[in-house]
Amino acid sequence: VEDQRARWERKRSRTAKELLETEHKYLEQLDLVVTYFVTILKAKGTLKPAVLEIIFGPLESIYSASHVLSFHLERGNLGPGLENFCQNLDLYGCYAENLEQANKTLKEQLRKNKSFRRFKKLQETRPQFQGRKLEDLLPLPLQRLHQYKHFFRDLLENTSPDGAEHQKLAKAMKSLSEVSQWIQGIIEKRENSLHLLRVQKLLKGKKTQVLTPGRWYIREGWLLVVPSKGEELKRRMFFLFSDILIAAKCCHPLHLLNSHKLACQAVYPLHQCTVDKVFGHTQSQGGLLSLSFPHKTLLLMSSDQQDINDWYRSLTAAVR
Repeated sequence: VEDQRARWERKRSRTAKELLETEHKYLEQLDLVVTYFVTILKAKGTLKPAVLEIIFGPLESIYSASHVLSFHLERGNLGPGLENFCQNLDLYGCYAENLEQANKTLKEQLRKNKSFRRFKKLQETRPQFQGRKLEDLLPLPLQRLHQYKHFFRDLLENTSPDGAEHQKLAKAMKSLSEVSQWIQGIIEKRENSLHLLRVQKLLKGKKTQVLTPGRWYIREGWLLVVPSKGEELKRRMFFLFSDILIAAKCCHPLHLLNSHKLACQAVYPLHQCTVDKVFGHTQSQGGLLSLSFPHKTLLLMSSDQQDINDWYRSLTAAVR
């Protein structure tokens, strides 16, 4: 038991030391943004207060919370440090929610506001920045949150379960996981919106409405459509979403405006669809899927077995 405790203590000390060292580095980087951008911009009035708030969000509050954590870690007061830190964890969620708008507003101001453009360029040439741009520093809090997760977990694993500090660490870990899930949800929503927008732009015309609230992008790829009569196989691009399947074909390569786009052929709602694997169960070359809708049956084929299996899994999951 004594050996185990000594091992725990060694690992714990190592992790606590590494947490403090990396916290100092993190604070140095945040300090660059707070000192050379936020504080000076507030004093100069180069940006309107509302614009400043959008670009930097709760960065100053995150910086203050890190200062307090660093202060406690330096004195070895891990428990109180983490307790205080957990009360400020929501700031990271708010920061993540604001980040997309922050980047958009920053680009807009750099385009419109000549004095801000000059100011930013001048600040970034300071030796303290070491060639880093403001855009490189703004995602730092979210990167740091990911690191905290690993540090807190290691500390928890190497702290005696019957101590008061173990409870505080467990509570910190729980709060951190909740905020991480919140941020993960924000990231996934953002990525999904970008996928929907990309597909909308790929399709010719505005007839097919891809951008619909609550719709999730799943996958896309080329498949062969097997016609009901003895016609040739047709190669089509399919886009699978949580509620619909879109079939599209390439526009004419010589078309002046749409040569790089796809023309929507059909939109299949998934709520009344059944999916069956016709062949492709064995280690054969490729496979064939049957999609049954109330007024149509669609036969989709691929010469790639892995591809058809992936499509089968995705389609059955989407239909379910």
